[in-house]
Amino acid sequence: MNNADHAAARRELVSALRRRLDASERTLSAIGSVPRHAFIPEPHRGSAYADRPLPIGHDQTVSAPHMVAMMMDLLNVDRGDRVFEVGTGCGYHAAIVAEVVGPGNVFSAERVPELAAGARERLDRLGYDVTVVAVDGREAFADEAPFDAVYLTCAAPGSVPDAIVDRVRPGGRVVAPVRENGRQRLVRLTVREDGVDREDHAGVRFVPMR
Repeated sequence: MNNADHAAARRELVSALRRRLDASERTLSAIGSVPRHAFIPEPHRGSAYADRPLPIGHDQTVSAPHMVAMMMDLLNVDRGDRVFEVGTGCGYHAAIVAEVVGPGNVFSAERVPELAAGARERLDRLGYDVTVVAVDGREAFADEAPFDAVYLTCAAPGSVPDAIVDRVRPGGRVVAPVRENGRQRLVRLTVREDGVDREDHAGVRFVPMR
């Protein structure tokens, strides 16, 4: 595919998502702006604009675009909001968020050093100002807290770790897949001064949090 073909495929993807989801135009515009093919390993690049997860190496996947869209709308972030991502992967999801919140506002942690290095190089080359570190998300960016929102691209066992929730300001949100009783649910937590409110949104399937 050449650049024109990729752009056409991206437009078709956005049109399909608009028909399938009640997604915001802001989220769809971000998906339409990010070249997903540039984040996908060569053997799978021909499927970059299919609405499905794709392998990115190290037993990890990049989420399907419809799932990225759903999580973006649940995060409900605005320009200038500071967002913490747990699980950089190939960097695609971080690029979508950066399109919405602007440069310098996305902080991402990835446990696999090779994935972190690849994502950092890729995001930089494509012009996305995202801070990527190779470290456990439970330990990352304590000095950058509080964040307006956090999201996980891996399934937390039982609940989102307190160390991650504690990075969010009161009124902020956490969007994450959570594995309970052998099943995964996508949840949104709203952090309050006196606790956390939880909403369940969908059954999902993500790689497990390491």
